[in-house]
Amino acid sequence: MSEAAETNYLTAGSSLRSWLLTRDHKRIAILYAISITAFFLVGGVAAVLMRLELATPGGDLVASATYNRLFTLHGVIMVWFFLIPSIPSVLGNFLVPLMIGARDLAFPRLNLASWYVFMAGGVLALGAIFAGGVDTGWTFYTPYSSTYSNGYVVAMVAGVFIAGFSSIFTGINFMVTIHAMRVKGMGWFQMPLFLWSMYSTSLIMVLATPVLAITLALLAIERVGGIGIFDPAIGGDPLLFQHLFWFYSHPAVYIMILPGMGVVSELIACFSRNRIFGYKFVALSSVAIAALGFLVWGHHMFVSSQSVVASLVFSLLSFLVAVPSAVKVLNWTATLYRGRIVFSAPMLYAIGFIGLFTLGGLTGLILAAVAVDVHVHDTYFVVAHFHYIMVGGMLMAYLGGLHFWWPKITGKQYSRRWGRVSAVLVFLGFNLTFMPQFVLGYLGMPRRYHIYAEQFQLLNLCSSAGAVILGLGYLLPLCYLLHSLFCGKPAGSNPWSATGLEWQTASPPPEHNFNGRPSSPGEPYRYDRMGKEGGSAEA
Repeated sequence: MSEAAETNYLTAGSSLRSWLLTRDHKRIAILYAISITAFFLVGGVAAVLMRLELATPGGDLVASATYNRLFTLHGVIMVWFFLIPSIPSVLGNFLVPLMIGARDLAFPRLNLASWYVFMAGGVLALGAIFAGGVDTGWTFYTPYSSTYSNGYVVAMVAGVFIAGFSSIFTGINFMVTIHAMRVKGMGWFQMPLFLWSMYSTSLIMVLATPVLAITLALLAIERVGGIGIFDPAIGGDPLLFQHLFWFYSHPAVYIMILPGMGVVSELIACFSRNRIFGYKFVALSSVAIAALGFLVWGHHMFVSSQSVVASLVFSLLSFLVAVPSAVKVLNWTATLYRGRIVFSAPMLYAIGFIGLFTLGGLTGLILAAVAVDVHVHDTYFVVAHFHYIMVGGMLMAYLGGLHFWWPKITGKQYSRRWGRVSAVLVFLGFNLTFMPQFVLGYLGMPRRYHIYAEQFQLLNLCSSAGAVILGLGYLLPLCYLLHSLFCGKPAGSNPWSATGLEWQTASPPPEHNFNGRPSSPGEPYRYDRMGKEGGSAEA
């Protein structure tokens, strides 16, 4: 066993105290991974209960008030404590320093503080849930949340408020690290596309999250102090809340999806054995998505009292923001063209991402059309669209990235066969779960209702059956990845024959990432220069 293997980050001080006080970005990534997996399971239980309820039209499993608490629990936990932090805080934390040849992030103590702040917010939010729950939905729309809902909404809002600082800390850390700590010779256009996506995501985290914090603070002030900010009965304006909330929450969509796009770029290049087609266009499209994302919040408000002119402007901008996303999809497709494609588990997740994200994006264009949006607003069509983008897209990318870098993170191989099975199950189960909801929404079934007309039962039953398959697909990786920790074969430093600095060090990496100072890899994605010998993506 080499010295690097003996002193890797997993074995260098294995006490609980050493983990809880660590400043190693790799260990902090593991802490985040454990935390968000726990939150995912909590949110998943709420989803299971909702789908069981919706299997029949009569509302015979839970009462109306309980159902309201369930969809609020599911939304709050999944959005703020799983979808937003998953790729940046887990894969980003682990990979950003490795990909640029650095020993750690720029601010290791701030990195650890971000996890503690995240956990403090999560514990407070869970406390509000288990103390009695919140029934406002994850959007906390006023004046209901600030005046009429149960008293635990302040605790829930405070939990999300605190967790937001974790995003800000992480964004600042990534931006400074990518700017100042790249290995000598690595220019901006020699960086992996994952770093471009993380940098663009960090811009949104730092600029948009404070707006959410201010909004939630104002909501709590109105709730506790009775000051008229959003409640029209005491001189407030409920539309002000919507403008402020969506000014953050639409860019937050890209906090969730941009990192996934970066992951997919890495997977497509590696498993097609091709360089990324139009690398600069893909890189700059991430920045364009981050910038344009701040200009489209009003498309969530077509049925509010905003002017027709404003709605038309936001509609046009919503079509415009789809352009850089389309650039990525087209360039990924061109990268696959004439590639030596290997259908490994990470590649199946990447292809699934492209399919689900494309369908979600196309239905987003439908919702960007004012006349159609008015018809399907607050129906299951919106629920399906949101899940195709956020869950079908982001979660497919997260699982693909986790399968790709798992040998690097742990030094162990997992079952490639079960990896493929899980990718197929997730794709099939997801489509069976959410495709019927487009039809339900178009036919007029409103979301957040647990009692519905009998003619909608067949489609709801299909959706609930799909959720069972989807849940199985999500649980399988938990089983075989954990099994690989104890029984997996050694992975080697580069099991996929991939390019990039992270593959030039041991698996798992040494405590300080590299033995010596790495050299710049030069042009990224040099797969077309690899011969067949040593160039296979399937070790």
